Amino acid sequence: MEERIKVEITNGVADVRLVRSDKMNALDPAMFAALVETGEKLKTTAGLRAIVLSGEGRAFCAGLDMSNFGKMASGERKAGESSAGGSLVTPNRTAGGSNHAQHAVMVWREQPVPVIGAIHGVAFGGGFQLAIAPDIRIVAPDTKMAVMEIKWGLVPDMAGMVLMKGMIRDDIARELTYTGRIFDGEEAGRIGVATKVTADPLAEALKLANEIAGKSPTAIRAAKRLFELQAHATQHALLEAESVEQTALISSPNQVEAVMSNMQKRAAVYAD
Repeated sequence: MEERIKVEITNGVADVRLVRSDKMNALDPAMFAALVETGEKLKTTAGLRAIVLSGEGRAFCAGLDMSNFGKMASGERKAGESSAGGSLVTPNRTAGGSNHAQHAVMVWREQPVPVIGAIHGVAFGGGFQLAIAPDIRIVAPDTKMAVMEIKWGLVPDMAGMVLMKGMIRDDIARELTYTGRIFDGEEAGRIGVATKVTADPLAEALKLANEIAGKSPTAIRAAKRLFELQAHATQHALLEAESVEQTALISSPNQVEAVMSNMQKRAAVYAD
């Protein structure tokens, strides 16, 4: 796994980096496996409060390894065979409905703590879908991004349709998908892909992650659960969920500490 992804955890912040820099962090079976394994492990890591996802070298992620397209052209890769291994239409899906390749992306949206993406260089195709999985996306202005699958006669199939919904205006998402055109970080900011555009996205992402890590972890996790519910819940269910989460938080140890630390004008000390 360390040949594809490295993780360092400091003060509750996991710094997760794709490290296949010689291939611009392209997605091969080993990278898919590492993304899933790392993401699943972080879901249950004690004391974790925020995650920063980035890529080392010249790019965040260039998309599928080019060897995949050679296999498609030669017929070596059969219809329905996933680039991540196994079948695209496998019945062995996650509780959320993902196959293995989709899970490599969705596992980052499913984290119980906030995930911040630091995006630079390129994020094409599968790399773009991975880039939009984090809760918050900080992008360098000269980053090149594309929903590139149409170039190869394909459609986004690594959760791109799920993640673009509500993030990008429907007609813009369609135009990007139908054309596969490349757009930069500045445009990403204008259309909603980038939360913030800055020259040093990794530094900004780590700074933000540490700020989040200083807040009540129980309240942050509750807020994330509500945001995830917001995407598909009815108004009634969401209003009820707000009340349930708030009831659990009021007078809990971390909520009392939040109040006391503010009143006493000191740094809070929260329990995980």
